Amino acid sequence: MIRARVTSALLIRTALPAEAGTIADLHLRARSTYYPDGLPQDGIDWSEAWRGSIERPDGHVLCAVEQGRIVGIASFRTPDGAAADTVKLFQFHVDPGHWRSGVGTALHADCVEQWRADGRRTAVLDVHVDNRRAQAFYARQGWVPDPENPPVEGDHHLYLRYAVPSRE
Repeated sequence: MIRARVTSALLIRTALPAEAGTIADLHLRARSTYYPDGLPQDGIDWSEAWRGSIERPDGHVLCAVEQGRIVGIASFRTPDGAAADTVKLFQFHVDPGHWRSGVGTALHADCVEQWRADGRRTAVLDVHVDNRRAQAFYARQGWVPDPENPPVEGDHHLYLRYAVPSRE
């Protein structure tokens, strides 16, 4: 299902498979900002990985588009083995040139709207320990440390949880 929502000059919609390369480029630009020694060489073909995420029947990839250019992305689905009312935010990135412009907040709000529509009650994510900017963003949105996944010595991720508000 193609979704689209316009907020002022920002359009938030479902990503298309043909946009996988553009999304991968944005993803890598955003990720490179929190690795002090540069991006690890993980051998992943991110264009193919994003195409797979976009085409997954059980997942969602949303993109924020401003003036015809993708400036934010979010990927989520039910993680393997999780309760049906739980969703995992696997990727959430805003182009560094658009930080603090409201793109992330609008994209997050659209994710929450979709989670509510899908009957989700809980969202989870993991964030790199060196990504302080993202940690602060998630805290402002209401994410808290996940009590079921406390920090583990040597792990490079923090695990967060979000209580999806019900419609009132």
